[in-house]
Formats: sequence, structure tokens, C-alpha cells
Amino acid sequence: MREHRGVSREELQQSGLMAVAILLVLGVVAAWSVLVPGVSAWENIVVAVIGSLRLTGPVAAAFAAWVAVRRRRGTRGRSMTPWQAVRAPLAILVVAGGAFTATVVVLAVRTVITEQAGRLLPSGLVMGAAGLALYVVIGWVIGWLLPWTITPVLAGLGCYSLFTWLCQGPAWGDRLAPATREPYDPFQGLNAAAFTDQTLWLVGISSALLLGWAAVVTRQALVLAAALIAVLAAGTGMARLFTEQQPVSAQQVVYSCQEWPIMVCVHPGMRAGLPELSAEFVKIASRLAGTPGEFSRVEQHPRRDTATGVTAAAGVIAIHVDDLAAGFAEKAADEFVEGLAARCDATPAGGYRDIVAAWLRGEPLPGGPLPEHRYAAAWFSGLTDVQRRDWLRLYYADFTGCRLQSTHFGGQAGQTSQTGQTGQAGQGAGGASTGPEPPAGGVHQAPGRSPSPGASTPGGPGRAPFAEGGALPSPRG
Repeated sequence: MREHRGVSREELQQSGLMAVAILLVLGVVAAWSVLVPGVSAWENIVVAVIGSLRLTGPVAAAFAAWVAVRRRRGTRGRSMTPWQAVRAPLAILVVAGGAFTATVVVLAVRTVITEQAGRLLPSGLVMGAAGLALYVVIGWVIGWLLPWTITPVLAGLGCYSLFTWLCQGPAWGDRLAPATREPYDPFQGLNAAAFTDQTLWLVGISSALLLGWAAVVTRQALVLAAALIAVLAAGTGMARLFTEQQPVSAQQVVYSCQEWPIMVCVHPGMRAGLPELSAEFVKIASRLAGTPGEFSRVEQHPRRDTATGVTAAAGVIAIHVDDLAAGFAEKAADEFVEGLAARCDATPAGGYRDIVAAWLRGEPLPGGPLPEHRYAAAWFSGLTDVQRRDWLRLYYADFTGCRLQSTHFGGQAGQTSQTGQTGQAGQGAGGASTGPEPPAGGVHQAPGRSPSPGASTPGGPGRAPFAEGGALPSPRG
């Protein structure tokens, strides 16, 4: 078996093929874990491929260190030309680059099957390849300087720790590391100019390390000069990264909408979630109809709009959808309902607020911690949806301002203990009840029935009826 600098050619070929297979599998698995579920956008693929470097990068560094250790032992102090010095690390770069390209192809094949929003940024893929090259060069230099058997393991763990600290540590670290901010924000987009600057920095620092090592090994002044030029390129890239202002959004978002029965609009990369979102918010819209909180259009907004105080137009509500994982529509609906009214925990008003919020979400009415809460839930459950909407129209300000009291639910001052027992007796599953009896002379139809056309309205013409054929039911005196 022919030996080549301490390692046979056959062994190099076999280890190279094994390295490609391992890097491909790790790259696909790691990229899949970074993908935002349900987001059909090319930018999501780019971020996932770059995010896969967190695993594939340290493995590539360990492989480069292993080859460097074997190569260092095979040279036995013999002098080398610049080409002989850089030929092996360049071959490792080709192996790692092939695995990276294969990962991109696998994800791209999955992506082209369905229509994707946004655009594929080649600058992002080039930046990812440049980041992988930095891992390889660091591993090679460590393996050459420390020709020990355990060096490949140390190189892999060291690279993983270093770049994890850069990404999660100081604010400036993620600009120098081959990474992007995760998870991907569809409204934030990706900045091609930032990718270009990052690539210049990564290529420059990788070339400076490799050529600096080659200059030490070969003792060639020309190689040292090339290393200094690479340092200047790396410095230029770093300066651009820290001086250029990052734009808030890299592209204009054109919503994808579903128009009936209300307008629901989301980022085009999340249009697959329109049916579920529409089903959830149509129910909420029907319960808020005729109240100050009514709406006819739902728009997905970035969460930064909440922090900056951006408000939607009249009749339009803003929702936040981070991904399309299981239960995303219910989560968005719960978040919207919770944001309608101020939190009033540790006060009696909190229990009344939870009753109304549960009805808006379509959940069983909670019994609450106090007897008056249980009575209020029983009283409120005895109303039809039309009565509840008219009740909410009158007391919407009290609901949102955390000012609900027992008197809003048919109770009177000093009756909470007595009415609490009444609520407990009629309470059903989840704190709900079939409802207390209406007062003598009052008419109370079965829940879910609507008033006949032309029925009189207590508040005058044009006003939704308080009760279908009469006033709101109240407890017996």
C-alpha cells in the first residue's frame, strides 16, 4: 500500500468519502431542526443551511485536525513548497464544500416541489461555505501545531465552544461568526449586503490563518505577503460589518389573504395556515360583532410592531404567528384575546375578566376562585350569544379596563354569599351552568335562538336586543 506523507492514498479517499457522508447527514438533520415549521420561503432555507454549520463545522474541524496530525507526522521536518503545504487543506476544503453543496441540494429539492415566497440569496449560501472553510482552517492549524492523538477531539470541541459563545454571547459576536439570527423572522428578511461583508471577513480571516501557517512552514516571504493582504481583506470586512447600518426589513411583504367570511392576511410564506386561522378568528369576530372591539380584517404583523407601538387601522386587528406548528391558530387566538383586556390578577375583577375571555375563546366558562365568580359564570352561561354580545357592547370599557364587578353579572352588593351558592348548585362542567331562572314576568328563550324579525329593542331602533324578547335575566331577589 503506497504511503503519502504518513497516510495512504486509499485511506485518504476512504476517510474523505466517509467525511462527506457524515457531514451530509449531520447537515440535513441540523438544517431541518433550524427550519421554521410551515414557513415556505427561500430565506428560511438559507438560514437553515447556515444554521447547520453549528454541527457540521466542528466535525469538519475535527476531520481537518486528524489529517493535519497524520501529515505532520509524515513530513518528519522536511521542507515543503507553498503548493505542497496548502494542497492537503485545500483538498479538505473541497470535501467539506461538497458536503455543504449536497445539503443545499437536498433542501432545495424539497423546496422546489411547493411554491416558495421570497428569493434565494446566493450571497447567503456563499457566506455559509466561507464559514465552513473557517472551521476547516482552524482545525488544520490546531492539528499541525498539536500533533497528538486527542487533538481532533479538542479541535472539534474547541470550535463548537468558540462559535457557540460568539453567537450567544456578546452582541457583536454573531456578526463575526458564520451564523444568522435564529429563528428566522419572515418580516425581517435577509440582508444580502450583510452576507457579502460577512463573506469578506470569513474568507479574509481563513486565508490569513492558512497563508500565515504556510509562511511559517515554508519560510517564504511571498506567502507572508499574501497573508498580510488577507489580513487587510478581513479587516475591511469586519469594519463594514460594524459600521454599516442594518435595515429593519430587507424586502416589501405582499400579504396572502383569504377573503371570506372575514379578511385574514398573512405573510406569503405562511399562506398554508390561512384556513386554520380563518376558522379560529371567524368565531371571535362573530362574538365581538357590534362591540367596540369588532373587526373585519386580520393581519399578521411582526412582533417588533408591538414594541414600537405600531397600531392597526380601524376594523383591523394585528396577530402574531411565529410558525405553523400544531396548535398555532389556537395560540394566536389566545394571544389576541388575552391582549384585549388588561391583566388584573390578584383582584376579584380578574375572575370576571376570565369568564368573558373564555367565552370569546369558545372555552368552558371558568368557575373562578370566589363564590361570586362561580355565580357570575352560571349567570353568564344562561345568556345566548346575542345577549352576551349586547352585554359586552355596554360593558366593553369595564372589561378592557379591569373594572368588572358582581353587579355586571346580575348580582347586587351584599348578595355574593347567597348568590354564590345558587351558582354552585347550577354549575356544570368547567364552571358553566344551564343558567339561573329569569325574573317573574321576564321572557328568556333557549340559548342559541335569535329574536324574531321586528322584535322590540330596549335601547331603541337599530340597537341589538339585550334579551330575545325581554331584559337580561337577573337572579331572584
